[in-house]
Amino acid sequence: MQQNLPSELAQLKAMTTVVADTGDIDTIARLKPTEATTNPSLILKAAASGRYDRLLKAAKTNNEAPELRVDRVLVGFGCAILEHIAGRVSTEVDARLSFDWRATVQKARRIIALYEAQGIDRSRVLIKIAATWQGCQAARVLEAEGIHCNMTLIFCTAQAEASAQAQATLISPFVGRIYDWFKAAEGASWNEAAMAGANDPGVQSVRAIYKRLKSAGSRTQIMGASFRNKGEILALAGCDLLTISPKLIAELDASVGPVSQALAAPPITQEKICISEPDFYYALNCSTVATDKLSSGIRSFVADTEKLQALLY
Repeated sequence: MQQNLPSELAQLKAMTTVVADTGDIDTIARLKPTEATTNPSLILKAAASGRYDRLLKAAKTNNEAPELRVDRVLVGFGCAILEHIAGRVSTEVDARLSFDWRATVQKARRIIALYEAQGIDRSRVLIKIAATWQGCQAARVLEAEGIHCNMTLIFCTAQAEASAQAQATLISPFVGRIYDWFKAAEGASWNEAAMAGANDPGVQSVRAIYKRLKSAGSRTQIMGASFRNKGEILALAGCDLLTISPKLIAELDASVGPVSQALAAPPITQEKICISEPDFYYALNCSTVATDKLSSGIRSFVADTEKLQALLY
């Protein structure tokens, strides 16, 4: 009977918006996803391939400091990606600004202005911001201006709550990086089979976030991100969106088997979200994985932003 089933990817798309997690324009043109997400690491990888030198060259024509040229490269990739998708592209704010809400707001406005100068409506762009407390305050300001935000590097429910409280359009809770952390922490005692699928700690984190926000009636969309295997993806079928690497999209497309809906919005049973700054920091402090992975994620994005910037002197 399975031979008559559509691919796992087709079944997943019937219940979840599948987003391509890549900065490679040619790959997006081939996959034709609804939406796409980028980050400094993905853009650096694409830029270093040599296939998009025209975008780097275009950024250098402006008499600006290299850190400002980075914005033009990000927007250049974003505009090229939008030629191949019907939905939105996510473009990340400089992670060096993760603890400065005012500078984050200014950078986001600049990025949107660059898009609009190319004729791209702001409704087609999601500004990615690390879900620090300051990042969430920046999102509150930006959303009020009609600049939609994708809060990223989310590893605990407190980050999701602060993002939703700020009325962020979308959040990206990470699955694979949580999986990596727990696997490394367990070492030789890690049981891969026992911790797969619904038992994966990254999957469980997203499920808890999904339940909390939906039960509170939040309109913030939830997009699972950072996957290590297709089992993690299928365990979150039904999530609002899932951003998936081209490799795993291809694997899902080549696989046939029944895909069951794992997530469905529960009834609104909880009070509206209300989290204070002290409560946010205390919850983050209590989660070792969130503290570690948020910090290392910001450092990683900063390092790749600086590498990208070095290409623009």
